[in-house]
Parts: sequence; C-alpha cells; structure tokens
Amino acid sequence: MNSTAKINYMNTALMLISASVAMLLPFEVFLFAYAVLGPLHYLTEISWLHDKNYYTKGKYDVVVLLLVGLFLLAAQLNQQFDLSFGISDQATNRAIYIAFLSAIILIFVKNNWYKFAGIILVCLTMYLADHAILFLSVFLPTLIHVFVFTALFLLYGALKSRSSSGYFSFFVMMLCPVLLFSIMPEKTFFPITNYGFNAYQNFEALNQIILYNFFKVAPNDLHNHVYNSSIGIVVMRFIAYAYTYHYLNWFSKTKIIRWHEVPKQRFAIVIFLWLVSLFLYWQDYALGFQWLYFLSFLHVLLEFPLNIVSIKGIFGELSSLTFSKKSLS
Repeated sequence: MNSTAKINYMNTALMLISASVAMLLPFEVFLFAYAVLGPLHYLTEISWLHDKNYYTKGKYDVVVLLLVGLFLLAAQLNQQFDLSFGISDQATNRAIYIAFLSAIILIFVKNNWYKFAGIILVCLTMYLADHAILFLSVFLPTLIHVFVFTALFLLYGALKSRSSSGYFSFFVMMLCPVLLFSIMPEKTFFPITNYGFNAYQNFEALNQIILYNFFKVAPNDLHNHVYNSSIGIVVMRFIAYAYTYHYLNWFSKTKIIRWHEVPKQRFAIVIFLWLVSLFLYWQDYALGFQWLYFLSFLHVLLEFPLNIVSIKGIFGELSSLTFSKKSLS
C-alpha cells in the first residue's frame, strides 16, 4: 500500500469517527472541534497559503482578499462595540461577493490590467449579491467551505492520482451525511449539556436558517427546534460532522503538503496564538468566538483561490479522462 492510499484510508477512518461522535454528541463535538482544532487550522493554513502565494498568479493579488477581510473585521467591531461605522449586513454580503468573484479572476487572468478591469467590473456589479445573501453570507463561509470544498479537494486528489482508495474516501464522505440524516436521534443522542447549550448560542443562527429555509419550521419555534426536535438534532449532526472532519482532514495531510515546514519563529508564533485562543475559549466561549471570528473568516477568504484551482483541476481531470476513453475507443 503506497503513502497516498494510506492517507486516503486514514481519511476514511476519520470521516467515520467524525460521523460517529457527531451522531452521539453533536453540539459538544462541534464546540470542541471549533475551539480546539479550528484555531490551529486557521493559523497553520494561512501560514501555508502564504508560502504558496495564496495560489494566485501575481505577488500582490492577495491584497484584494486582505482588504475584504479588513472590511469584515470593521463590520465585526462595529457590531460588537456599536462603533457607528454604518456598515450594514448588506454591505458585508457584497464584500464577500467581491472576494469570491475576484478570486476567480486572480486564478484565470495573468495580465494585471485585465485583472484590475475585472475586479472593477465585479465591484460595479456587487448589487447582484443582494439576490444571493443565503449563499454568500450564510453557506459559503460555513458549510460550503467545510463540506463542499473539502469534498472537492478529495475528488480532485482522487482524479489526479487515479486512486481507487481516493474514490472510496470521497464516496464515504458523501455517504456519512445520508446516514446522519437517516438514523433518527431518539436512541442515538445524548441530550445537550448546560454548557453546550449556553456556548452554542453563538452559532445557533446557522441552524435556524437551515430549519426555516429547508424544513419550513415556523419562525417562533426555531429556537426550540434547534435543540429539542429530531430534525434539529440531525441538522446539528451534519454541522458537527462537516466541521470536525474538515479540521481533521487538514491535519491528516501534514506529510503531503508539509504545512509544518515553516521558519521556527513563525511556527512559534502560531503555537503561541493557538494557546492564547485555547485560554480564551476556556475562560469564556463567547470571548474566544469573538477573538477568532476575524481569523476564521480571513482563512475562508484566503482559501478562495485554492478552491477555484481545485474546481478547475476537477474539470481538467474529467476532460482528460473523457479524452482518454475516446482515444481508446
């Protein structure tokens, strides 16, 4: 068994472990993964992306994404401390639209003038973002980032290596949510703890949006459904599974992408910031969440070019497979 197959089977095992613990303790598993694994993932991935020039073609292309990140930081501070910046939720949604479409331009366009013109065009059309608020502001930075893009990374790797173990791993990743939604929680769920209930208030909006838009739960009953209904529990299972495996997948690839091979001083800073994050979460979960909100959103923005590269690569590999089959026939 080669190293690629070993990592694929390890990832398959991590998926099953993530799904199993998410089935039993979805709220607590999510809170643990988000507080402990999340910060280390953000810090190490940003460090690794920096060494890869964020997968963009130009040396300063990432400035666009950083500016959007700073804007979102200002929006967070405005909301948290009531600073009267006048930044609306609509404005932050448009900023995410600019970042995502700009990432596409940064991947496909080499000429700096064409890049500049393309980004200006994106800015001029940012009002289109008002028609995609759920996609851009709710699902893109959360479940699309941790589940869909992770699945695409797996699929791209499997296609690129023509690995049966990679295809199997991708299949299992798709199967786990089906099982989590199929097995009702009456006998496979431990009630949420008081700590879990209080800490999860920071994230509850995502569950409510899912329950309201996809399961037609009445607005005045959303809070109760998140914690006390079968559908609320299976939704939470999927969220916990998606986030937990997303983080574990990153650390499972250490030997392949070698994100740990950085200057010692930078690695020391990463570990120090991670320990500070753990301390803040231990003191007050809401405080830790506020401290890391910007960092978590920034790593989502900075990963956009890599996401586009993966999607582009999948189409390239599928085209290659199709061409090979035609040649053989």
